[in-house]
Amino acid sequence: MDLYKAIQDLYAEKEKLERIIASLEELQRTAGSLPAMPKPAKRRGRKSMNPSERQEVSERMRKYWAGRRQPKQQEPSGASG
Repeated sequence: MDLYKAIQDLYAEKEKLERIIASLEELQRTAGSLPAMPKPAKRRGRKSMNPSERQEVSERMRKYWAGRRQPKQQEPSGASG
């Protein structure tokens, strides 16, 4: 492959792309009222909690872990045989 020809082809492609980009930018400017990029519909990820919800979860987890720390007083259910 001729390197000089490849470079010329790339320059031609570059000029073509620059013309297309310029025309699209002009269309965007003339549209005016249309937004450039549409905003995403919803935020993804976890929903944040307000302080009262956070307090409820905190109390619920405190009770849960207190119960987990208590020693088991009954035999395991699979012990009889």
